Amino acid sequence: QVQPVESGGGSVQGGGSLSLSCAGFPYAVSRYCVGWFRQAAGKEREGVALIKSDGTTKYADSVKGRFTISHDNAKNTLGLQMSSLKSEDTATYYCAAAKYGDYLCSLTQLKVENYYWGQGTQVTVFS
Repeated sequence: QVQPVESGGGSVQGGGSLSLSCAGFPYAVSRYCVGWFRQAAGKEREGVALIKSDGTTKYADSVKGRFTISHDNAKNTLGLQMSSLKSEDTATYYCAAAKYGDYLCSLTQLKVENYYWGQGTQVTVFS
């Protein structure tokens, strides 16, 4: 069973960069639809970026051009490179793997029960 474990969060000044990593995939990470989601205080969880098993990537409009999602096949992990960070990027970031493959894997139609979730890692962007 997939048990995502995130690492790499922290605090960074606005305009800076951070990288997140997610491990815990029993099979090659590229076989899953996997993604990053985030939840800011007092807000609903939202999709940030995902990669489907066919390699298709999706990004939220708010992070396009600033965040990059990728597999590290050598380490069998999922990464998220974040740059030009803004205060509004402050949130707990969750790694997730879809339970039912690409079919129910979406950034926008989020149903928590359709994913395996990590515990989350905090990202704080200060000015």
